[in-house]
Amino acid sequence: MTSSALTDPDDLHLFYEDLVRTLRDRGVVCGITSGLACVHYGVAETTKDCDLLCHPDFFDALLDLLSGISIAGEACCYRGHISVPLSKPWHLGGWTSHFEWNTSPRVTLDVFGRAVRQSSPWEHDLSGLYAGMNVVAEMKRTDRAKDWPFITSLGSAMLRAGDSRGWLHLFDADVLEEMQQDCTIPGEMIELRPTLQLAARHDPNLRLALRAEQYFWQDLDRLRIRVYRHAVRPFVLALGREGISRDLPLRQQHEARLVCAQNTLQPKPLATYGSDRLIDEARNSTAALVKPELLKWLPNVSSHFTD
Repeated sequence: MTSSALTDPDDLHLFYEDLVRTLRDRGVVCGITSGLACVHYGVAETTKDCDLLCHPDFFDALLDLLSGISIAGEACCYRGHISVPLSKPWHLGGWTSHFEWNTSPRVTLDVFGRAVRQSSPWEHDLSGLYAGMNVVAEMKRTDRAKDWPFITSLGSAMLRAGDSRGWLHLFDADVLEEMQQDCTIPGEMIELRPTLQLAARHDPNLRLALRAEQYFWQDLDRLRIRVYRHAVRPFVLALGREGISRDLPLRQQHEARLVCAQNTLQPKPLATYGSDRLIDEARNSTAALVKPELLKWLPNVSSHFTD
């Protein structure tokens, strides 16, 4: 499979969709998520990269396909020392693999075996070539402020499509009020997200509670990243010592990274660190930023950080 240089965003978009179609034709369970999914769902205008969810049972098929794709004469290769091998034990533990074609502009692909912050298996929530909006919204709960408007937009789109889980993703008080003009917040959504109690009774503390909830999710992501950054250091050093050339065929790069990972990379660093510990630390960090009475409205996020 070959392609000319992908300089137009629309061409890049089609390239990623064709990639998923080819994988699906081979029986691979996969779907596009994150930024490109936001473009697809109409809540973002453009993006330059692609995040792909791929079930770990099909990693070998994905690696075979990537090995055979050339763009403007450039073969696919692993990107940087921080990328872990495309291998099931590490992806079940929340790691991500990063690939690229060294073209101008550069074409990149980030692969997730497990959706970050997933509350249920992502493979049960696919829409065409894409991850469902609920999966995308959960993955967008990052420590980056720029991601949060997309979450609310996705939540609104879900509600308009009749998916009540959209109530879990509205972080704008005005949008929450607007949505209640057309439908009532279901009780099961209020149980999952306590701040919706404030929305249902039009409580003036809603805005502050939503801000506290956003801080909480951002702290969770920041602390999660810290755990993985600490765990990846021995692996990065080992890769540096090996000096694996990016000019090697992708399969050889993969095998060399796999050996380094087996010797230096902990498969499940978050499980070792402890999800309860992570959540407690995030609550304490949030408590330093908000009024104490707002903490009772923070959600139970355990299901998002357990296997």
